[in-house]
Amino acid sequence: MAEQMAGSIIITGAGSGIGRLTARAFLDAGWKVGLVGRREAPLAETAADNPDALVLPFDVSDPDAVEAGFARAVAEWGRLDALFNNAGVFAKGAMIDEIPVEDWLSVCSVNITGVVLCARAAFGQMRRQDPQGGRIINNGSISAHVPRWGSVPYTTSKHAITGLTKALSLDGRAFDIACGQIDIGNALTDMAAPMAQGVPQADGHVAPEPVMDAGHCASTVLHMASLPLDANVQFVTVMATAMPFIGRG
Repeated sequence: MAEQMAGSIIITGAGSGIGRLTARAFLDAGWKVGLVGRREAPLAETAADNPDALVLPFDVSDPDAVEAGFARAVAEWGRLDALFNNAGVFAKGAMIDEIPVEDWLSVCSVNITGVVLCARAAFGQMRRQDPQGGRIINNGSISAHVPRWGSVPYTTSKHAITGLTKALSLDGRAFDIACGQIDIGNALTDMAAPMAQGVPQADGHVAPEPVMDAGHCASTVLHMASLPLDANVQFVTVMATAMPFIGRG
């Protein structure tokens, strides 16, 4: 099966977790990688002095910062071949009437507005460049399918990402821009570590859940990005095999 040669990609949320692992997988595969996050120090740690890593410290929810960051990457590389829209945040679990409005706005600013702003910048560049085209990969979640207890902000935001993926897939056809989504369940990162200790279940009891090596997410994104543009992984779910998702759980 023919694969696209290594190119250039911007990865948001690259300072830790799945973003860091994915960035390093792309660097190991010979890609030029733009590392996006709010804090420069964790991004530099991800880069580990790799000459193909470009540290881009900015807030994805800031429209001007997003435009400036993407422009800097394109000025460095000449084009943009892919975007992994990975940055995301959670809110503390609670019933909707107990969730502070500020928490709702904070989740939406990163998980929806930030993802849309980065997709907008990538789409515009991919549409203008010659040769035209590229690929946008959005990080959805198992929560793009089913909610966890007390997760209104996060679950709503991830359902929104599925809509964005579908809309970009349609709008991108005329410009050779492919868009796909990876929905991840129980990948073991610092953020997901509590799952192995015990988290609330649908029936109210607290129980540990199976987890998986987050490296499987990185290798999946690399595969998606390495396909030629006439092929696309539209949606893929990568999850701990025995986690409570399929069946009664």
